[in-house]
Amino acid sequence: MEDEAIRGCGSETPSGTPETFPGELTDALVGIQRLIRRRLRGGLAGPRLRGAEVELLRLVESRPGIGVSEAARELHLASNSVSTLVNQLVRDAYLVRETDPADRRAARLRLTGAAEERLEDWHRRRAELVGRNLDHLDDADRAALRAALPALRRLAGRLREETEETEEHRRRFP
Repeated sequence: MEDEAIRGCGSETPSGTPETFPGELTDALVGIQRLIRRRLRGGLAGPRLRGAEVELLRLVESRPGIGVSEAARELHLASNSVSTLVNQLVRDAYLVRETDPADRRAARLRLTGAAEERLEDWHRRRAELVGRNLDHLDDADRAALRAALPALRRLAGRLREETEETEEHRRRFP
C-alpha cells in the first residue's frame, strides 16, 4: 500500500516519547502532503508544474499584484530564482507581469485565466480527495484532526517567524 511506504503514515502504534514526537509529526505531515500530490498529479490538465512554480502561483493567487522581490522574500527564495520561475510561468501563460505604475522599473504579478482555472481545479480536487478519505475515519479521528488545526496553524506561523528571523540575521551579519 502506498502510504505504508511513508514512515509514520498509517501506523497504529501510539506516539512515542517527547523526543520522537517532532519526527513523527513531520513524517506524518510530509507523508500526507506527498500522497495528496501523487494522487492529484494523475488528473492534471496541462504540463506538470514543479513545486516552486505552484507555490508562486498560490502566492500570487492570495496576493494579486505582488512584486518579484516581495514574492522571493515570502517564498524564502533568491530573487533570481523567482525571476526564473516568473519567466517560465509567463511563457506558459500562467502569469502576467505588469509594470508597477508607482515604479516603472518594478513588475507586479497577476494570474491568467488559465492559472486561475488550474488552481480552482486543484483546490476542488484536493478538497474532494481529502474529504473522501476523512469520511472513512470515525467521528473521534475527525474531531481530533479538527481540534489540531489551530495548533498546526500556530506551528506553521512559528516556523515562518523563525525562518524570517534567521534570514534577517543573515542579512545583518553575513
